[in-house]
Amino acid sequence: MILEVQRLSKDFGGLQALREVSFSVEEGEIVGIIGPNGAGKTTIFNLLTGFHPVTSGRIIFRGEDITHVFPPSEIARRGLVRTFQIVKPFGNMTVLENVMVGAFVRHSLTAQARKRALEIIEFVELDRYIDTPAKNLTTAGRKRLEVARALATEPRLLLLDEVMAGLTPTEVREFLPLIREIRDRGVTLLVIEHIMAAIMNVSERIIVLHHGEKIAEGTPYQVAEDPKVIEAYLGEEFSVA
Repeated sequence: MILEVQRLSKDFGGLQALREVSFSVEEGEIVGIIGPNGAGKTTIFNLLTGFHPVTSGRIIFRGEDITHVFPPSEIARRGLVRTFQIVKPFGNMTVLENVMVGAFVRHSLTAQARKRALEIIEFVELDRYIDTPAKNLTTAGRKRLEVARALATEPRLLLLDEVMAGLTPTEVREFLPLIREIRDRGVTLLVIEHIMAAIMNVSERIIVLHHGEKIAEGTPYQVAEDPKVIEAYLGEEFSVA
């Protein structure tokens, strides 16, 4: 087991954003997290990666209690890395330079970081844009760059926060194989996504949040057939292909 979340809660003043959520992730899995806006999905990512302190509960990563490990860079060095829903690359830096920033987490020498960055850029199919300023990329390109920067840190568990948001249906279809290939290269994935056709297609197991609580967990088919999930989020018209 690569990740175990035990009764995780988060309060923001008088607002309880997350209430005793528990789940685990096995090494090599692709696990999805879904739920309506405000359900607590990104809050979980913020707690797992040290961006917000935990109110109560425990986070066990690769057998180590990291509940109170700060700052986020220290958690990243342990191999737990995230992307962000709103991508913010270094706009005036090239694609190569952006990915090298991530590579410096593991490689102190510039030549080593550059070599690793070039490998990742080719993997995410941005090699045509190595010398392109990040601000000139399309939305799909910036999303791939966000993933590339995270992969350059050489994570063991990668948290993807709506990496397909804003993409066209064709771009989403082209993105799904990349997610599977990341897993096939030995990286476990925890994925937040609102595009149901995508998350149901790529995930082996799905966790459903609503009002800060876990209301369901299971295979995509099991989740899609759960009356609580249909009522809270999916709607009667949804079905798994």
